[in-house]
Amino acid sequence: MEKRNAFYAQSGGVTAVINATACGVIETARKHKNKIGKVYAGRNGIIGALTEDLIDTSKESASAIAALKHTPSGAFGSCRYKLKGVEESREQYERLIEVFKAHNIGYFFYNGGGDSQDTSHKVSQLSKKMGYPIQCIGIPKTVDNDLPITDNCPGFGSVAKYVAVSIKEAAFDVKSMAETSTKVFVMEVMGRHAGWIAAASGLAKQDKEDAPHIILFPEIPFDKKLVLKRVKECVEKYGYCVICVSEGARLADGTFLADSGNTDAFGHKQLGGVAPIIADMIKQEHGYKYHWAVADYLQRAARHIASKTDVDHAYAMGKAAVQFAIQGKTAVMPTIVRTSNKPYKWKIGSTTLARVANVEKMMPRSYITKDGLGITERCRTYLQPLIKGEAYPPYKDGLPRYVRLKNIQVPKILNTKFKI
Repeated sequence: MEKRNAFYAQSGGVTAVINATACGVIETARKHKNKIGKVYAGRNGIIGALTEDLIDTSKESASAIAALKHTPSGAFGSCRYKLKGVEESREQYERLIEVFKAHNIGYFFYNGGGDSQDTSHKVSQLSKKMGYPIQCIGIPKTVDNDLPITDNCPGFGSVAKYVAVSIKEAAFDVKSMAETSTKVFVMEVMGRHAGWIAAASGLAKQDKEDAPHIILFPEIPFDKKLVLKRVKECVEKYGYCVICVSEGARLADGTFLADSGNTDAFGHKQLGGVAPIIADMIKQEHGYKYHWAVADYLQRAARHIASKTDVDHAYAMGKAAVQFAIQGKTAVMPTIVRTSNKPYKWKIGSTTLARVANVEKMMPRSYITKDGLGITERCRTYLQPLIKGEAYPPYKDGLPRYVRLKNIQVPKILNTKFKI
C-alpha cells in the first residue's frame, strides 16, 4: 500500500503548549515512516492548505522539532478563518481535496477548538462524497477549556497557572501599598462564554483574606449592587480588594459589559476591556484608588511558567492523533480522561468529531459559590492538578531559548491560485 503524507495545521488563538502537540505529531509520525510519508504543515493554519502554501517539516532537524516542546505560540502560524457549511462554500472544501490529492495527503490533523473540530468533521464527510479518502483527526487545543467530552483542553493548564500566580503576586503588591495608595486591583482574563480561566485565579485563595476576593464569571449575570457591596466589605476588612474578571462578564440580559460592537473572523463578539469598566464603577461609587491590568496575550504566551501537566497533555494528544490515524480511525478526536484526583491520574480516550464540533463546555454551577463570586472546593479539586509541575525552557543569557523553524515551503504543483 502506497505511503501517504500527512497535513497538520494550527488553528485559532495559539497557546503556550500548542507546539508541544506539533512535536508529538511530527515525532510520532517519524517513528512510523513505513505508514506515513512526510508531515506537511499549513502555513498560517488552514489557509496554507487552501493556498497550497505547505511547509515541509522533514527539512527540520530532530533537535529543532524536539525544541518545539518548550517553545510557545504557533511555530507554523495559525489563523482565525472559519470554513462555512459544505453547501455554502463547497468551493473551499473542493480546493482542500484538490491540494491534498496533488500532494498525496491522506492524513489530516487539525489542532484547534470547537470551530476547528467542526472543520475536520466537514472535511471527513466531504472526502467520502468525493471519493478521496482522508483520515481526519481533530486535536484538542484551547485556553478557554470549553471543549466537551475531554476532561480539559491542552493550553488551559498553563494559562490557569499563569493567572493563579499573577493574581497571587499582584495581591502581595497591592496589600503592601493599600494603606496610602491603591486599594482595588482588577485583572481581566480571557473567556468569552466560559469562566474557566477566571476560575483558575481562585486557586491563589488559600485563606479567607487571600485574593482574589471577587471572581466575575460569564456564566453568572453581573450584579452591580452585590459587587460594589462586596468591594467595600473587603476594603474595610482587609484593607484592599482584588478582583479577577472574565472578558465575557455580562448583564442579566446577556449583554457583554465590554461589547465593542465588532465581531472576529469566527463571528464571535469582539470584546473591549471590561477591567477598566469595573474599576471605574468602583471609583464612582466608593472613590477608591485603583489599578487594572489585562493579561491578554501574556497569559497564553507564558511558556516560561507553563504547567508540566499541560505540556504532557499537549504532547500526548499529538502522539495519540497519529496513532489513531495509523489504526485506521477517522473523524475522531483524542481526549484526556481523568481516572483519579488524588493522586491525579489520566489516560487517553477518544470521541467523535460530531460530538465536539461547535459545542462549548461552560462552568458547572456546582463549581461556583452560591453568591456567584468565587469557586467551590469541587472546582478547586478539578483545577488544582492541571497547574501542577514545572517544565521550564532552557535559558541563555537570562532569556528562554525558543526555536525558530526554517519552515521551508513544499514546491507547488497546482497552477491555479485560490483567493481567500
